[in-house]
Amino acid sequence: MTEKILILDFGSQYTQLIARAVREANVYCEIVPFNKEIVYTHSLKGIILGGSPFSVNEEKALQVDVKSMVKNVPVLGICYGAQLTAKLYGGRVDKSEKREYGRAIFKKEKEDTLLENVSKTSQVWMSHSDTIKELPNDFELLGTTESIPVAAFKHTTNDEQPLYGLQFHPEVYHSAEGKTIIKNFLVNICGCTQDWTPAHFITDTVASLKKLIGDKKVIMGLSGGVDSTVAATLINKAIGENLYGIFVDNGVLRKNEFEQVLETYKKLGLHVIGVDARQHFYKKLAGKTDPEEKRKAIGNGFIEIFDEEAHKIDGVELLGQGTIYPDVIESLSVHGPSATIKSHHNVGGLPDYMKLGLVEPLRLLFKDEVRRVGVELGIPKEMLFRHPFPGPGLGIRILGEVTEEKVRLLQDADAIYMNGLKKHNLYEKVWQAGTILLPVKSVGVMGDERTYEFTIALRAVTSVDGMTADWAHLPYEFLAEISNEIINNVPGINRVVYDISSKPPATIEWE
Repeated sequence: MTEKILILDFGSQYTQLIARAVREANVYCEIVPFNKEIVYTHSLKGIILGGSPFSVNEEKALQVDVKSMVKNVPVLGICYGAQLTAKLYGGRVDKSEKREYGRAIFKKEKEDTLLENVSKTSQVWMSHSDTIKELPNDFELLGTTESIPVAAFKHTTNDEQPLYGLQFHPEVYHSAEGKTIIKNFLVNICGCTQDWTPAHFITDTVASLKKLIGDKKVIMGLSGGVDSTVAATLINKAIGENLYGIFVDNGVLRKNEFEQVLETYKKLGLHVIGVDARQHFYKKLAGKTDPEEKRKAIGNGFIEIFDEEAHKIDGVELLGQGTIYPDVIESLSVHGPSATIKSHHNVGGLPDYMKLGLVEPLRLLFKDEVRRVGVELGIPKEMLFRHPFPGPGLGIRILGEVTEEKVRLLQDADAIYMNGLKKHNLYEKVWQAGTILLPVKSVGVMGDERTYEFTIALRAVTSVDGMTADWAHLPYEFLAEISNEIINNVPGINRVVYDISSKPPATIEWE
């Protein structure tokens, strides 16, 4: 059985970053609500108590029984987790003289296994309004900063596992040696063997899928995106031709995408039914200008086509989905955990009468892990590392009504932009790029003739996770080249502009 670390979620914005840091050390972990009952098995190697926006001194402070945990496994408290631990054992936690947020210099006061290969002084990231003023009896001080007396501590007894606390956030990028500290906890203290690798995941997942699915048939809506492609490839390795993929051309895909994706699926050995439903979608989109109405039209249109194709296959019992871990993590509310799960963008909600069981082989993985698994599976790099693309496709990159002619204009312009980014080695330097057709016509001059044609906006942003984004500072020479190429080669467009808005306040997409 795979070794496991549990991360208890107290509502911190950084909880997922802890999980990512653990996974990067090739150790499997799960995020669970702080009040979920813990089952101690041989595979559970340790527990990490995360941060929280709350104070341990509030009347209804979120509590866990740390003392029972350390009778079974090593425990590491981070920020709120450290403060809660100190208070439960008799220490003193008070409001800080000032809110401590941002960079600080950690000073190692004592050598310890947790701090092995960590410098005497090291930059760390603080985010708290409470401070541990006094440690409980028998606790050892491991480190301080200029502004706080207790930045790291340890507690051990003969009948308990090691208990550690960190007032700073080692999981955050700005903590220079934070990943080293986390790895020390995982390997040196919890004894993890670091065998959580893409190859290990594939072997385990394929074996469990064979057992779960047996000889049942699985149907899956594919999008050509990373998640659905990797999920389908895993299911295919387990059950072969009993997987039926459905890839729908909804009329708002990128230029030649339908044919290219089907060809890639064929090379991967996937059994995929390609459905040209462009006219079906254009009819549903006719006359609609509101972005939400367009999204619903595209989503409902997909369900209709998917349902129609599904009924052509006898005996389907299961639905495959590319759901990934951030979609299913139970988030914390003030009154306890909330089990709200996002509907997957590839399917977008199936009719009630389609009673199918779910197969979600990626529900334990983060996006970067999905890509690593995809590389191991031999999926082409251009499919794994392509930019995020909205579910409604070009439908929300055509402002106003979507028509077949506008789609053709946008596809041609977008293809020039994407090919240009790749040709100039800029594609991988931006998080996401897209072309937007504006509902604006302007006067232009071509030769001796005046024109009255559409405007295209180019968009490119840099980001880490898409939550915030800055506009990409693409070279002027590149933008000039793309503008000329679009205007000269796409009849109907006579003006190109570049979007220099950041998120916030703007969003990455225009609709």
